[in-house]
Amino acid sequence: MNSPLLSQRSRRITQQCLDLLFPPRCVGCRKSGHVLCKGCLQAIPLLLPPFCQHCGSPSAANGMCQSCRYHPPRLHGLRAASIYQEPLRSYIHALKYDGKTRLAEPLGHLLAQAYTRHGFQADVIIPIPLHPERQKQRGYNHAELLAETCAPLVGIPVYNNIVRRQRATPAQVGLNASQRYQNMAAAFQCAAAFTTGALSGRRILIIDDVCTTGATLEACAAPLYAAGATAVWGLVLARPL
Repeated sequence: MNSPLLSQRSRRITQQCLDLLFPPRCVGCRKSGHVLCKGCLQAIPLLLPPFCQHCGSPSAANGMCQSCRYHPPRLHGLRAASIYQEPLRSYIHALKYDGKTRLAEPLGHLLAQAYTRHGFQADVIIPIPLHPERQKQRGYNHAELLAETCAPLVGIPVYNNIVRRQRATPAQVGLNASQRYQNMAAAFQCAAAFTTGALSGRRILIIDDVCTTGATLEACAAPLYAAGATAVWGLVLARPL
């Protein structure tokens, strides 16, 4: 297991030096001083009950959504910090596609707050991995950046070498729920070192930016359960209404 602390510290020092030369501007209001100012951060509404007690869907009634009643996911549970709407939608897009990697810090704090608010108790944090080719094109894994911010705030180690994406999957946009699950089937695999009991009894938290149907999180959880994990939870920044 490789700790990200050294690389994270190096990035922080480099960024602090750059900030002296080029003070950041808020992605939301464009004021100078922070990549996301306090006012814009507070404008993101928290996702509070009522929501599905299993998948965290904000549209649920009576404690469980219709989807979970008929097709309960293998995940022990899924929670989101907020709803996938403005202004958070634009911040996630900027982090994921526009290279605004510093947004991982304030958004990672949102994840840490949600972790505490929902009473999670995990032993390990795993960011959803990108396929190597996709990560090479983008230059970074946004889920990994979010996890690296969240992990020290909640006192849990984050590891990015337990699960790998073994198949390059087409984008999920435009697919229905069934197609999304089919698209993600067998997309992830545990590294060989962790298939011999290293995860036995572990409680694992998977982190990603957005969850629509849960197909990606479910596919990532499958090899973790097979490797002996006792519980696998999902935590994301946002879920759509």
